[in-house]
Amino acid sequence: MVDNIKILKKNILVTKNNLDTLINSDLLDVIDKLSKLIINSLRKRKKILFCGNGGSASEASHIAAEFVGRYLKERDEQPAISLTTDNSIITAIGNDYSFKEIFSKQIRAIGNKEDILIALSTSGKSANIIEGIKAAKRKGMRTVLFTGENKFKFKKLVDIEINAPAKRVDRIQELHLVLLHNLCELVELKLK
Repeated sequence: MVDNIKILKKNILVTKNNLDTLINSDLLDVIDKLSKLIINSLRKRKKILFCGNGGSASEASHIAAEFVGRYLKERDEQPAISLTTDNSIITAIGNDYSFKEIFSKQIRAIGNKEDILIALSTSGKSANIIEGIKAAKRKGMRTVLFTGENKFKFKKLVDIEINAPAKRVDRIQELHLVLLHNLCELVELKLK
């Protein structure tokens, strides 16, 4: 018989341990650096584009909404777009070209020099994320990748890489959300 309480305690303990690892890592400095990059870009009237697949797509949409709406305080709206939400664009590109181009074509269409792309990929291996990052780099955008503990193999394509110290996909996504929410707060503290 499965002991649900035992499973819950084990999973919560793993998350707690991952958070303890995070607190003692250099990722906090990286998030601080990223917050400053975003603040400077937003002050120059640049935008932030977000992309991801599956659960990371939902996180991309969620965090874009925090920038456009608000996170914790009322302030001016900020230009942020999730590239994961327009079903017509995604299915047209996926059908007429290929799924690996669903983000890169959107970036080529609306991305501008000095905009920021924040890509979320727990594995760092998704072809459409890699193509999106390449397209952003070609446009002169700043590129950020939130991924898992394994280093991204195309290191030169990203300006900032954030490696969540976890192995399982769900645990990586939990850490991404903690870091992204804190990023929102740091940026929002500096905005009107």
